[in-house]
Amino acid sequence: MWLTRAPLRHIRAALRRWRKRRSAYERLVTARVYAGCLLHNYSEFARICAPRRIAPVLKSNGYGHGLVEVARVLDGLRPPFLVVDGYFEALVLRNEGIRSPILVMGYAATENILGCRLPGVAFCVSDAGQLGELVRRLRRSVDFHLKVDTGMHRHGVPAAGIEHALEVAARSEAFRLVGVCSHFADAANEQFTGSQAKRWNRVAALARQAVPSLPYLHVAATAGTMRNDEVQANVVRLGTGLYGIDSYPGRELRLRPALDVVTRIAAVKRVEAGAHIGYGLTYTADRTMLIALVPTGYHSCVDARLANRGALGVRGVECPIVGKVSMNTTTIDVSAVEDPRRGEEVVVISAEKDAVNSVAAIASLCEASPYHILAAVSPMLQRIVV
Repeated sequence: MWLTRAPLRHIRAALRRWRKRRSAYERLVTARVYAGCLLHNYSEFARICAPRRIAPVLKSNGYGHGLVEVARVLDGLRPPFLVVDGYFEALVLRNEGIRSPILVMGYAATENILGCRLPGVAFCVSDAGQLGELVRRLRRSVDFHLKVDTGMHRHGVPAAGIEHALEVAARSEAFRLVGVCSHFADAANEQFTGSQAKRWNRVAALARQAVPSLPYLHVAATAGTMRNDEVQANVVRLGTGLYGIDSYPGRELRLRPALDVVTRIAAVKRVEAGAHIGYGLTYTADRTMLIALVPTGYHSCVDARLANRGALGVRGVECPIVGKVSMNTTTIDVSAVEDPRRGEEVVVISAEKDAVNSVAAIASLCEASPYHILAAVSPMLQRIVV
């Protein structure tokens, strides 16, 4: 009887507590998420983008920071909506008690849209064929954002066909158009982005004309905030900037990286000059040295491209990675650490901007984007909000 009366969220909370007790164990690798940094970065963009509102982007497990963990930090800010990629992410957030509106911006199967019973969830439609199918098949009201291709040639109905798309959407009372959006291909490219902005502004004007009460117009993400004055919009989608990484080159904002990853030393051993370390014999000790084994590798958070190039941190000392990064083990040179011991903390990814193992520094070494480094932090790792 109690089960039928108790709020569902209380039952889920009780089950989570039971699972936590049943599966409690000491973690070897932990991702720490700094709530204060997330809130600071959000406020920084709210300041520079005002009066536009900020819609946090939580796709790809919150850019590696943890989908649910980040949502819990931001839920109380009353954002216009949280942006996720897939319907599954919306299900997870609602199951975890997140109450903010949600926009599923990636592709969602028509059957999932038709079957959705989650409150406050809108879907992005970016294909004319699916738009027509939804208009024909919807039997109850669902909120939608229409995505328009203004030059990126990825998702979106063609900008030249926006009037027709708006006409199709208007054929069904159940198809509630609450937003129109697009995306810049390269916000740092002034000439190309300028042409996109002109197309977008035409789209925005036509959308406002067709739906005068349209709540949301959004085109810019983090880098696109440099174009705020050029575009007609009232919402900014904030991705990497929320997590302390500015994707617009050369701009100086007071952002704070919001994540570090820590593990511990599993063993310390002495090797003599001439000894080979790791798979493929890619590193040969040039002196007697102390090496430490770290119980994590490219499966979870150490990019394989850091072999013989990157470094981890022990007590503030930069400890070079020696040899190849293995799937579950990384070997570092701890010769410069005084009396290194098993169990000591090792910083794999640092939240310090200037650290040799910051996200930006790792991305530079790997000739990759910070997006790639963050999204590759395994969802299997425990996230602790501090």
